[in-house]
Amino acid sequence: MDEGLILLLVGAVLAASIVVALGAARTGLPVLVAFLGLGMLLGSEGPGGIEFDDAELAREVGIVGLALILYEGGLQTSWRRLRQVAAPAALLSTVGVVVSALLTGAAARVLFDLTWLEAVLLGAVVASTDAAAVFATLRATHIRRRLARTLEAESGGNDPMAIALTLGLIAWIERPDEYGIADLSLLVVQQLGLGLVVGAVLGVAASWVFARVPASIGAFAPVASVAAAALSFGAADVLGGSGFLAVYLVGLAVGSTPSRYRRQLVAFHEGLAFLAQVALFIVLGLLVFPSELTEVAVPGLALALLLVFLVRPLAVWASTVFFDFSQRERLLLGWAGLRGAVPIVLATFALSSDVLHANTVFNAVFFVVVISTILQGSTLEWLAGRLGLLSPAPAGHEAPLEVGPETKLDLVDFVVAPDHAIAGAAVRETGLPRTAIIAVVRRGEDAIPPRGSTIIEPGDRLYVLAPHSIRKDVEDVFSRWRRRV
Repeated sequence: MDEGLILLLVGAVLAASIVVALGAARTGLPVLVAFLGLGMLLGSEGPGGIEFDDAELAREVGIVGLALILYEGGLQTSWRRLRQVAAPAALLSTVGVVVSALLTGAAARVLFDLTWLEAVLLGAVVASTDAAAVFATLRATHIRRRLARTLEAESGGNDPMAIALTLGLIAWIERPDEYGIADLSLLVVQQLGLGLVVGAVLGVAASWVFARVPASIGAFAPVASVAAAALSFGAADVLGGSGFLAVYLVGLAVGSTPSRYRRQLVAFHEGLAFLAQVALFIVLGLLVFPSELTEVAVPGLALALLLVFLVRPLAVWASTVFFDFSQRERLLLGWAGLRGAVPIVLATFALSSDVLHANTVFNAVFFVVVISTILQGSTLEWLAGRLGLLSPAPAGHEAPLEVGPETKLDLVDFVVAPDHAIAGAAVRETGLPRTAIIAVVRRGEDAIPPRGSTIIEPGDRLYVLAPHSIRKDVEDVFSRWRRRV
């Protein structure tokens, strides 16, 4: 195909994705479902007529896309903010995934014409929550900080567990005489253990590097960040560990590192993650053939509803029974088990293997993802409000300050709520434009002159001094401060 035609098609698809994203935002349709629908429209059975059935290529695109999404999720977070939820998130990412896989497998055995191993494989494929869906949903909601951080940490950590189970079950199905439960258990331990070690080691190295990148090569900071993501995933994968766990941990380490480039990196990787979502869901949409969905529609819908209303809540209860979550909080955690890109990508693992009923697995996963994204994603904040688990953001006020006859400065205040992302961060980590400063921090009756190491606490009122010309940039930063992560 001519290079110009390829670029034309790529540009047209990206332009269409922006239009679709805008339409989804205005109608309330989850953007991930909109991208998936766009891929189906472009496919061989849609108006686009693009012939695509390469499960191996879809798998590779999915792996790269998920790695970029997980890295961006880690980058947007801080270890300081996740420490308090590390234990329950770890259990949700491991015990919760195993419970979900087994219970969903039992339901799939009844609903579909699958062997026990194939049914549990389907359970493993849909067992993890999706990082892209969870990150996107949480950034648009006002769920209490502890719950939001638990969900975010879980979604970043449960993909490696689900992937290890999927790979092990595929190997077991393909080689039933040579493979067994012991081999599967060893694979899970190896994947998680090596991924954790590689992520921790390279995360420390990346933190050291990004804290010392000189201004003379500051323009290359995004290149160094992409290199860190690629090296962490590749190193863990080559060693037999989980590249997804490693890349999330390295992103978390870089995001927790005080650096003059943090704002630049966050903006760059937000765009890159959006591009990854577009590519991932469109390719996966191309792989869906609507004519094949009808025969599994009823059992697929039944499985999706069982996963939402029964399996996920039981998995949450089993994982959090020893922690001080209230019943309302457990109910919300159960409802927030959004499925998205990860199950479909894992289903391509089955499609590119010798699993006999791989098409049934893939098509069933399609219904799980669509139902979960539409039903849970669109009602999560509503349910949190009904359960009394939303934190209203305090309103701030502004006081324009004119300095000199020509130069105008704005003095804008920002009140830090307990659930704001900025709570617990150091002043040097705020990501303000270089020409804006936090002039003073009002804490109770005290006025604190801030230093770079000053920790911002809930209830603080931050007075930001900035030129009027960059007011919009400051407001963009404020919107990131208000995120519940």
